[in-house]
Amino acid sequence: MEPLKLGLIGLGTVATGVASVLHKNQQTIVRRIRQTPIIERVYVRSLERENPYNLNLTTNIDEIINHSDIDIVIELIGGIEPALSYIKTALTNGKSVITANKELIAKYGTELLALAEENGVFLRFEAAVAGGIPILKSLREGLAANEIDTVMGIINGTTNYILTEMSSKGSDFALCLKEAQAHGYAEADPTFDIEGIDAAHKLTILASTAFGIPLQFDAVYTEGITQISAEDITIARTEGFAIKHLGIAKKSEQGVELRVHPTLVPLTHPFAQVHGVLNGIFIQGNAVGEQFMSGRGAGSEATASAVIADLIEIAHNQTAQYSAPALGFDSHQLMEAPIIQSSQFESRYYINCQCSAKTDLKALSERLAEMASETLRSAFKIKIYDENHSVIILTAKTIEENVEKLMNNAMLNEGVVNTKSIRIEMF
Repeated sequence: MEPLKLGLIGLGTVATGVASVLHKNQQTIVRRIRQTPIIERVYVRSLERENPYNLNLTTNIDEIINHSDIDIVIELIGGIEPALSYIKTALTNGKSVITANKELIAKYGTELLALAEENGVFLRFEAAVAGGIPILKSLREGLAANEIDTVMGIINGTTNYILTEMSSKGSDFALCLKEAQAHGYAEADPTFDIEGIDAAHKLTILASTAFGIPLQFDAVYTEGITQISAEDITIARTEGFAIKHLGIAKKSEQGVELRVHPTLVPLTHPFAQVHGVLNGIFIQGNAVGEQFMSGRGAGSEATASAVIADLIEIAHNQTAQYSAPALGFDSHQLMEAPIIQSSQFESRYYINCQCSAKTDLKALSERLAEMASETLRSAFKIKIYDENHSVIILTAKTIEENVEKLMNNAMLNEGVVNTKSIRIEMF
């Protein structure tokens, strides 16, 4: 069989997984593409490192991105630079590129896809979103006949692990974060994960692929999970909900909502059953209705599975007359859509008014009920949690602007020390 020569940039967890899967599934992969994929070289910063598959290592990046022997470059180092420069050079030199780099695609994907098109090669990034779940290919091919109006997902394993541990153990956020770091599920600096930035990168790619809109990372409203307490999780469960950190993209006649934030979901919904570091994606199409996919969103071989799926697609594309565009639409068919601002997000809400121990919660709840009637002008439920010194309001669907007004007014009441809101999705 004719060889298909690969150049890997990086030899971390995912790259090692690529080597492993190519080795153990070689026969099947060769049957699919009628070529033999060979890892020709691997760029590393230092040759003094573990090399379990005895790969040909180099510290000279030119041996990959500027070498005529390399057919496909696989970038697995992450971050913006030097990854961006490496990918640009490879594409300019007529090499197709596969990457798992969600930040790079969310911020520079438009530029890189144009460069790939200009040079007659391919850029693919299935592994950038939800690891082993083939969500991008599903959106751009399997669901291509649909108008998609909603894509939402648990797309960060770190935050899902932390919330799962908080729920199962009743522990606070800080302790569960330390556990996640101890298990290797969270970085030493976990900011990208716990503040929702990683999920926002992934949502940017999901929304563009689902709706045919340009990549717009800067338009994503982002909240992390640092303000979620064990108390919130306990109260939510009592009311029939689990708290999950969701990336949500919705399209309507008014425009597109792009948001990442903690969300109450019904305990009966599949999202509530996605535990630990697993991911889950919900899609609503006008022909197929509701779809739900779940699985491993990270990890060595799960992510490698997505990388190699891209490899197989590119191998097919190189001999085919046509291939599905990376975002499901040709670049000139991507259409701008108004971005709905956070103050106009329409949702149900959980509002927690936390009070001092001496507060008369019954009297406060009556005042809050009166305020809610004036502000929300729609159905709501109000409940006292004596043991938590809290008054909880569960609203009907309303815009965020109304909720902010109610919370600000609540803070004017004696005894109210803090308020917080969490959005609710009912599906």
